[in-house]
This record gives sequence, C-alpha cells and structure tokens, in this order.
Amino acid sequence: MNSTRTFNDKLFLVLKGLGMGAANKVPGVSGGVVAFVAGFYQEFIYSLKKVNGKAFKLLINGRFKSFFNYINGRFLGLLFLGMIISYFSVSKILDYLILHYELFVWSVFFGMIIGSIYYINKDFNDWNNKTVLSLCLGIAIGLGISFLNPAKENDNLFFVFFCGIISVSGMTLPGFSGSFILILLGNYVLLLVDSVNALYDTISDVFSGNFDFIYNEFRIRMLKVLAVFTLGSVTGLVTFSHVLSYILEHYKSITTASIIGFIIGSLGVVWPWKRTIYKHLENGEFMLDSRGEKIVENYKRYLPELSAETYYAIGFILLGLVIVVALEIYGQKQKKHA
Repeated sequence: MNSTRTFNDKLFLVLKGLGMGAANKVPGVSGGVVAFVAGFYQEFIYSLKKVNGKAFKLLINGRFKSFFNYINGRFLGLLFLGMIISYFSVSKILDYLILHYELFVWSVFFGMIIGSIYYINKDFNDWNNKTVLSLCLGIAIGLGISFLNPAKENDNLFFVFFCGIISVSGMTLPGFSGSFILILLGNYVLLLVDSVNALYDTISDVFSGNFDFIYNEFRIRMLKVLAVFTLGSVTGLVTFSHVLSYILEHYKSITTASIIGFIIGSLGVVWPWKRTIYKHLENGEFMLDSRGEKIVENYKRYLPELSAETYYAIGFILLGLVIVVALEIYGQKQKKHA
C-alpha cells in the first residue's frame, strides 16, 4: 500500500468515495462496480479484511498509529469521508434528478453498467465450464432479484440490523445493489431517507442550539434505527470483506465470472424505460405508508418508441459509457505511476 499519496491522489480517493456513496444510494446500482472499474476494489476488500482481532488489540492497547497503519486507515478514511459527504450532498442531488429526470438518470446508469461489463470482461480470459456456469448463475440471480415484489416496511431493530448487513453487499459485491435489496425488504425509505434526514435535522438543531428534538419520539426512534442500521452495516462490511478476500484469493476466476453475471443481471433493474406500479386496496385506491406516500409494488418495463426523448435517453446511455471509459483511463494512469 502506498502511504505517501499526493494531494491529488487523496482528492480523487474522496471523489471515488463520493461515487461509491452515490451509487449505493440508487436502487439497482452497485458501489462495488465503481470500485471495480476505478481499480481500487481489491485494495478496498483487503483493507477491510484488516479490521480483525489484531487490529482491535492494537486499538485497545492504545497503539493508535499502528492500528491506523495496519488497517490502511488513510485509504479507508478518505474513501469513507467521500461516502459520508455523498449521503448529505450528492445523494440529495440524485434524489432530485431521479424525481424530475428519471428516464435520463436511469439511462446514464444503464450506460455505466454496460461499460462496466465490457471493462471487467475485456481482461478476463479464463472461460471454462465452471466460470460459464458461474456467469449464468450470476445472471439468473441478478434477474431474479430484479423481478421480486417489495415487502412491507419493518422498523424492528433486529430486522434493521439485518438490513444493515445486507445493504453493504453493494459495496463489497459488484453488481449486487444493496439499496435495491432494501426496497425488496421494504425498508429503503426508512433507512436511506427518513433516518438520514432525521440525523441531518438533528445536526442542524444542535448547531443552532435547539435541543427540543429530545422530546420528539419519532426523531429519537429514527436516530435509534439509523444507529442500529449503521452497526449492522459495519458488521456486514467486515464480515463480507473477510469472506470475499478468501474467495478472491482461492477462486478468483469463478468470482470474477459471477460478478460479471451479477452486473449483467442488474441491467434488468436499471432498464431506463419502466413505469412504477403501486399497490392498491380492494376499492382501487392506492396503499399509503406511514408518511402518506404510495407504496411501490414493482416496475413494468417496456420498449420505447422512437421520439426525441428516446434519442436523448440514448445520448445519456452513451454518456454513461464515456464516464466508465474515463474512469478506466484514470485507473490505468494510476497503475503506471504506482
């Protein structure tokens, strides 16, 4: 690991964290794909793997510098700083864009995922019966997940902890969207919108000297939910990183083929041309959640008609491809200077 990163390296690492955080927020998009394409996926997994018993011994014994160096703290710290910034900035911008320009946002991500498939596949030459089978299983699982119906919201703290473990799968497993899994589990709005907004509002209140939120039962509940969700996410990150590190070391070709399959399967989730289907009551009215918002049942995908809007969408798909190519070129330059 290079401990003497230049300022530009540090800045780009924060930007990569921004990219991962934004990708993790969007259902159907995987932050792990950003890490894979940008060329720091293995360093990310191996750094997380260092959060183990030895690391905690160093921490408990007060050897903070040794602990920081052992877990590749500068790399992880800058990356997670970017992710945190993303949740309070880029992700909010994405929320706005998806609300007002949904087709074009999905088109960009669709193009990025197609570019990611090309990028990962172009240097992979170990195709055999096992890797082809792994590819097919990855595609089947990815497509199967994309057509499941979402469950109802559940704020039980044990279930929230489980959601935290599952949600980080998108960071560690490229092509596997943690945010889309949260939609299927029914807790996307609760965990990535309501609880995050509660934290944002609480921080604003504290800085303004307003502590009335301690009497707000809903706010306190959301903060508890966010704390448990974060604990579950950290647990999942460390657990998945150890498992994936072992798999990458011993079954790299099979794992890579599976990842390609997952990413191909995820194209069904981010297909730009889809209509949202909402759940209905027996009388035909929409089912609403606790916030009075319509509950999503699934999405109906369709083939677009040729129109100006369709041509714009295709242009944004090409933009997504260009973004991946730019990331690849930057990654190659980084390798040469490493």
